[in-house]
Amino acid sequence: MTTNDARLGTPTPEPARPHGPKAPGAKRDRATEGRGRRADQNRRRPAPRPDLRPKPGASAPGESAPGQDARPSTDSRREPDTDTRTEPDTDARADRHTSTRTAATTDRPQTRTAATTGSRAATAPFGATATSRPPASLSPTTSDAPARRPRPAPWLALVALAYALVQFVLVVPPLAHAMGWDETVYVSQYDPRVPAAFFSAPRSRGISFLTAPFIAATPSVLALRIALTLLSSAALYAAFRVWRPVVGARTTALAALLFAGLWITQISGPQAMPNLWVAFGSVAATGWFLRAVIRRERRANWWLAGCVAVTALFRAPDAVWLALPLIATALFRSRRTLPYLAGGLAAGLAQWVAEAYIRFGSVQDRLHVSSATEGDMGLHLNFDNAWASLNGPLLCRPCTATVHSPDLTLWWLALPVLAAAALAHAVRERRLLPTALPLAVAAALAVPYLLMIDYSAPRFLLPTYALLALPVAGLITRIGSHSIARIGPDRITRTGSRRALIAVGLLTAVGLLIAGQLLSQTTVLSEVTASTAVTNERYRAAADDLRALGLRPPCLVSGPRALPIAYDAGCASAQVEGNNISTTPAGLVDRAANVPTAVLTTKGQRPPHYARDWTPYPLHHTPGWTAWRAPTGPQGP
Repeated sequence: MTTNDARLGTPTPEPARPHGPKAPGAKRDRATEGRGRRADQNRRRPAPRPDLRPKPGASAPGESAPGQDARPSTDSRREPDTDTRTEPDTDARADRHTSTRTAATTDRPQTRTAATTGSRAATAPFGATATSRPPASLSPTTSDAPARRPRPAPWLALVALAYALVQFVLVVPPLAHAMGWDETVYVSQYDPRVPAAFFSAPRSRGISFLTAPFIAATPSVLALRIALTLLSSAALYAAFRVWRPVVGARTTALAALLFAGLWITQISGPQAMPNLWVAFGSVAATGWFLRAVIRRERRANWWLAGCVAVTALFRAPDAVWLALPLIATALFRSRRTLPYLAGGLAAGLAQWVAEAYIRFGSVQDRLHVSSATEGDMGLHLNFDNAWASLNGPLLCRPCTATVHSPDLTLWWLALPVLAAAALAHAVRERRLLPTALPLAVAAALAVPYLLMIDYSAPRFLLPTYALLALPVAGLITRIGSHSIARIGPDRITRTGSRRALIAVGLLTAVGLLIAGQLLSQTTVLSEVTASTAVTNERYRAAADDLRALGLRPPCLVSGPRALPIAYDAGCASAQVEGNNISTTPAGLVDRAANVPTAVLTTKGQRPPHYARDWTPYPLHHTPGWTAWRAPTGPQGP
């Protein structure tokens, strides 16, 4: 015998009534032990048919309640629910004690769909109760799953996108036709169209490896700029994304914004220079190290090794300075990361060490030559040169320039103060390592450029700026969080709430300072980019004049600015003096007897003694440069 359960829409078998005493061993719940057979019968009795008549304030059958979706009712006999399996007896016995507490659980159905319907009906509007539930076909369908939190805004991705847009608008168009001095050295190493320029001992080949596929595919400088812009924007996102589990999404995005907002970061994106990539590698390596030590992520060790290796490829000495504070921290906190640090550093230095033995005889000899090229590295307090070149030029050697727009350099003086404040705040909150380690790595990477050389370039400190941005951003976000916490709805309505007013003023001041910093850096970027474009165009114009003089590959160019001009002209370059010495005067004269050769001089400069009988040709569209053409080979006009 069956009864039609209107709540389920399916026929329900009527349980058999017991005719005899309970079987021996049957258990009775204590909550229903004194209620006798009547409680058992009520529990086994089928649920009463629901009253389908509309009640005051309730929706009629076939109508949806306000704010709820109307769903057409289905004939339960024609389309039975597929999930109408009865619950096991053990679950029914376990739920007996709850059935006697409320009237709703007394009529609790014994099927899964009925239980679900009952839980939904319990939250139905208009005062519906468990004893007067609407039919299953008329009850609204709601989700029992917890409400999902709104997905946070992708602030870091937006920062990377803005970084790319600034480069495309302000940097790529002026620099789309020519490359600078150091760029031509790195790019020429694997350019199949021109001879490779002299590669000095301090340089590393990481940026040459990075640009090789693009320069092999096309000689277009514009295509190379676009590719490097996209790669640098992706690297900015990837490097700072590593820090999100350590310091949070807001701090990560703000740190990326502070670093990407610097003019030297923006102009370095589309340039073929290694320092920006060292900054990305240092940020990622430090972040993975913290994730390996604090969060104990297994994959973090391998990523740490890879980032250290990549950093060593781009600039070998900087990778050593990067590894020193990480190794020191690992000795005290997590020695299991030491093999990965050592392995990554060894893998990245392998190419540099092999080249040292092949070209210079040994690692010690290469380091000696590197020191001579850098101007005899030793103890040199270089803070004044770094300050003088903060807003340009791109290379200050010898550094005779004075600081340009001192009011736009105050952020540089504020960096040590902000770093100290971030460290003090981290000590108070007992979160020392995520703040102290990037500060230590930043200081280590700044040592060779502030204490060991006598010239400067703004790009030298890019790794230091990138790492300092993280604790500074952490300090700003904590101040903002505390200020927002003080500004609540109850505080806003109060008149004269000093804390709320101070918090609002503090947030406004911080926002204005960040906006002013970004705007001032854009101003410097425009000026330096225009000056750099003029210099690069002079190199290109001089190369065009050399071709007009009859210098065709194979050809040779020497002189103070020979490297970029020779690359644009498709010639080889050689130097007999300076920090890029690659030949001797006798060797240069011998080569001049076989290939078209020219020696460049600046305005007012006399030619070298071996070229005084060569023919001078002024180079147009240059500030008084002259090309002294060797007498051998095809003669120019």
